[in-house]
Amino acid sequence: MSRTAIYNTTVAWKGEHWGHITMGNGPEMDFSAPPDAQGHPGVLTPEDAFVAAANTCIMMMFIWAAERYKLNLLSYDCQAEGTKRIELDRTEIFTHLCFRPHIRVSAGEEDPAAVHSRTQRALWSAQKYSLVANSVRSEIIIEPQIEII
Repeated sequence: MSRTAIYNTTVAWKGEHWGHITMGNGPEMDFSAPPDAQGHPGVLTPEDAFVAAANTCIMMMFIWAAERYKLNLLSYDCQAEGTKRIELDRTEIFTHLCFRPHIRVSAGEEDPAAVHSRTQRALWSAQKYSLVANSVRSEIIIEPQIEII
C-alpha cells in the first residue's frame, strides 16, 4: 500500500522582479528571475532551484546507497548543469541535466576494482531512487569521476 507525503512552499511578490520564498522546512530567501530574463543577479532563481533540487536529491540518495553498499565514503561533491532550450515562441524546457560527481572512497584492505564496482552501483541506485530525478522530463546524464584510495 502506498503512502503520501506533502511538502509546501509559500512565495510572495515583493515588487518589480523580486519574490520571497518560505520553505515548509523553515528556510526563507529572496529570489528573482535570472538576469537574462529581466531578473537580478546574485540570488536564487527558479532555474537554479530546479537544478539544485535534482543535484541535492541525487547526493542524498548516493549517501544512502553508499551506506547500503558499505562504502567507506571519503568525499562527494558534484557540479550539476541544466541545459535549457528556448523555442521561437519563448517557451522553455530543460532538455537535460548533467551531473559530474567527484567521489572518493577508501578501499582499505578490499580489492579496489570491487570497491569501484560497488561505488558505480551505488551511483546507479542514487539515480534510480532519486525522487526529483524521477519527477522531471529532462534527460539525466551522470559523468562520474570515482577515486578509490
